Amino acid sequence: MTRDSHAQGWLAAIAGLVFILLYGPIFVPILSSFFALKQGAVDWQQPTMDAYVALASNEGILIALRNTILVGVAAVVCSLILGIASALYFNSGKSKDRALLQFIIFLPFLMPPIITGLALLIYFREINFDRSLVTVIIGHTVFVLALVYRTLLVRLQSLSRSLVEASYDLGASGWQTFRFVLLPNLTSAMIGAGILAFALSFDETMITLLVTGTDNTLPIRLWAMMRLGFTPDINALVAVILGFTTLLCLLAARYLMPRETP
Repeated sequence: MTRDSHAQGWLAAIAGLVFILLYGPIFVPILSSFFALKQGAVDWQQPTMDAYVALASNEGILIALRNTILVGVAAVVCSLILGIASALYFNSGKSKDRALLQFIIFLPFLMPPIITGLALLIYFREINFDRSLVTVIIGHTVFVLALVYRTLLVRLQSLSRSLVEASYDLGASGWQTFRFVLLPNLTSAMIGAGILAFALSFDETMITLLVTGTDNTLPIRLWAMMRLGFTPDINALVAVILGFTTLLCLLAARYLMPRETP
C-alpha cells in the first residue's frame, strides 16, 4: 500500500512538471500583460490594465478582429455545408469512391500548414485569382473541413438506421427525412464542430499568411507586431487570443460530450 502511494506521488510530481514545462511559457505573457513595462523589463510591483485599454482603442487591431470573425464565420458555414453533404454521401454506402473522398478531405488537414498554404497560393496564382479575404476563407474552409466532416460522420454513424428506414416507410421524402429525423440528431454535433472550426480558424496563421492580401486577420496582425519587439499590447493580445480560444474549446467539448442514454 505504501509502495502504491509513493508511486502515485511520483506520477503526480512528473505530471505536474510536464504541465509546468508545457504550459508555463503560455502563462508568462498573460501575467505580464497585467503589469507595467519599464526599460524593457516587467515591473511586477505595478499592476495596470493600460495594455488592454490601449488594445481596445487600437483601430488596426479592431479591423483585424473584424476580419478574423468574418473569415471564421464564413469558413464555419462553408465547412458545415460541405461536411454534412460529404458525411451523408459517405454514410450512404452507395459509392465506391468513399475512400478517395476521405483522402481528399483529410489531406489538407494532415499536411503541414505551410504545405497547404503554398499549394493554395500556387493554385490561386495559376488561375489569376487575386488574394483577399475570399482566398483566406477558402483556405480556412479547406483546413477545417476534415474536423467538421469527421465529427458529423461519427455522430451520423452512431444513429440507428431504423430511424431513416422508418421515415421512408411512413412516406417521407429524402429532404423531409433529413430535416425532421437526421438534422435534429446532428444539431449538437454541428454546434460543437462549428465552434472548434471557428477556434482553428481564429488561430490559423501560416495558411492565412500565404493566401491573404492586404486585409490582415488577428494572428497576422500579432505576427507583424512581434517583429518590432514585445510590448504590453502584444502580451495583452496574446492573452485575449488564448483566453478566447480556450473558452471556445471548452464550449465545444460541452456539445461534443457523449450523450447519456437512459
